[in-house]
Amino acid sequence: MKRKVLIVEPSEVIVEGLVATLNHSDLKILRPEYSAEDLGNSLDVLKPDILIVNPTLNDNVAELRNGRKIAVAALVYQYVKQARLKRFDAVIDIRDSQQSILQAVLEISAKTASPDAAMSNHELTRRETAVLVEVAKGLSNKEIAARLNVSVFTVTTHRKNIVRKTGIKSVAGLTVYALLNNLIDEDTVI
Repeated sequence: MKRKVLIVEPSEVIVEGLVATLNHSDLKILRPEYSAEDLGNSLDVLKPDILIVNPTLNDNVAELRNGRKIAVAALVYQYVKQARLKRFDAVIDIRDSQQSILQAVLEISAKTASPDAAMSNHELTRRETAVLVEVAKGLSNKEIAARLNVSVFTVTTHRKNIVRKTGIKSVAGLTVYALLNNLIDEDTVI
């Protein structure tokens, strides 16, 4: 079943570019909204799975969710304080490559579609975060085990927990997750 995406952005040019970027068989792009006025009604009527919203229009993610099972991504192209962006499930910067933008949307789609979606909201433990950072750096389980002074079995267990909690299975996806959650910076990634 296609995941429905609603874009809320005042710039028609940016909306058109994002729609073209998100042209993917797993996504159905709904009629875009150009303002946040009456957005609650649109969310109730259209029932999107993913909301991509300019955070300068509305950054109250709790209000946007309001009991709805929806992933909310911030669409940024100007400076927005990190404290505001932390409220969102993902941050999409229009300066990113088309593939990065599509991958970010597909990943948050997978999180909300996952049968373990309720588990995806659980925070990673300190050790799971450490393993995730090493995975994002491109290290193997054996290398991670040596670096963290634990067994390979322990690393494998942490990786299973990370996949269960995030809903992300690929190393590339986990790397993007680590970047979006400010666990690593772009210079750290191989």
